[in-house]
Amino acid sequence: MSDRRLAIEAWESLFRAQHEVFDVISADFDDTGLSQAEYDVLLTVTRGEDMSARLRDVTANMLISQPSVSRLVDRMAARGLIAKCPDPDDGRGALVRATEAGATTFHRVASLHGRSIAERMSALDDDELEQLRVLTAKLRNPPEGC
Repeated sequence: MSDRRLAIEAWESLFRAQHEVFDVISADFDDTGLSQAEYDVLLTVTRGEDMSARLRDVTANMLISQPSVSRLVDRMAARGLIAKCPDPDDGRGALVRATEAGATTFHRVASLHGRSIAERMSALDDDELEQLRVLTAKLRNPPEGC
């Protein structure tokens, strides 16, 4: 077991850094026509084959509840950013596909957002970025028994 005080200090530092960085890069979505949650949906969908994904996969990548994702997807479909149709492989499921307008909007915002993230993360060199990626993955997927 690691030193408890050090673990708490490291957690607080990670939490505060995440919060401060999130506040800064959240401004990337001002005046873009997309909320951060909508961006997250389009991120998952545009990475999929044919710019589509199962609704359950979209939900799994989001940090909000399944009912909230369903309502968000319905609002995005009404705005013409995505299309929602039955999943032919799962009678109870749905597929979500980016429309041309949704993909265009996503790519425009992603370019700005990517630059903002890269600028903020430039405080770290490539070795530190890789170390951060490894460490956060380790925190997200702890070994059995933790």
